Amino acid sequence: MAGDTRGRMIEATIEALERRGVAGMSFTEVLRASGAARGAIYHHFPDGKAQLVAEAAALKGEQVDDRLAALPADDPATVVSAFLDLVRPVLELSACGGGCAVAAVTIGTEPGDDTALREVAATAFTAWIDRLAGRLAAAGLSSAAATDLATTLITLLEGAHVLCRATGTLDPFDSVARTAAGLTAQYG
Repeated sequence: MAGDTRGRMIEATIEALERRGVAGMSFTEVLRASGAARGAIYHHFPDGKAQLVAEAAALKGEQVDDRLAALPADDPATVVSAFLDLVRPVLELSACGGGCAVAAVTIGTEPGDDTALREVAATAFTAWIDRLAGRLAAAGLSSAAATDLATTLITLLEGAHVLCRATGTLDPFDSVARTAAGLTAQYG
C-alpha cells in the first residue's frame, strides 16, 4: 500500500508541475490530489519538496521516453509525423494553461534546488533527443542528421509549450508542425 501512496503522490506532483510549476506547487495540493495523509510526505520523501519534484520530473521524463521509443521508424517523415501526433494533445493542454513537468523544474525553483532539478531535466531532455534521434536514424538518417533534427524537434516542442500557453491557442504548434515537416523534407 505504501508504494501506491508514493506513486499517487508522484503522479499528483506531475500534474501540479504541469499546471503550476515548482514555485506554484504545494504539498497541500499534492496531498489532496493523491489522497495521502500529511505524514506521508516526509515518510516517502525525506528530503522534502526537492526530492518529490525531482522524482516526479524524472518519472515524467521516463514516461515520455517510453512513448518516443514506440514511434514508427519507417522513414524520417513518418517519425516526425508520429512525433507531432504524439505531442499534439500535450500542446492542447498547454493552450489551456498546462505545461511540461520536466521543463517546469528548470525555472521557478528555490535557490540551491535548481542545480539538482536542472540535472533531472537535462537527463530527461537528453534521453528524449537520443531516443528520437535513434528512431530517425533507424528510419534512414545519418547519426549526425538524426541528432540535429531530434534536437530541433524537442526544442520546437518546448518552445511551443510556452507560446501555446501564452496565446491560449494551438497556432504556435501548428506553425512548428509545418516547420518540422519542411525540415524533415530537407533530409529526404
